[in-house]
Amino acid sequence: MIAEWHKSSYSSGNNECVEVREHASGTDVRDTAHREAGHITVPLGQWVALVAQARGTH
Repeated sequence: MIAEWHKSSYSSGNNECVEVREHASGTDVRDTAHREAGHITVPLGQWVALVAQARGTH
């Protein structure tokens, strides 16, 4: 099951951010201001590594 698209809780709501939706094989990412451009899918292992790096917990 694929989750709904959502923005970060840190987003100011001005459409200058990205949205994500998680699923079993990874995470889809799209530009909020240009949703019509589609999205990229980041494989689960790479997404986990990216989030860990961003949090400084790698």
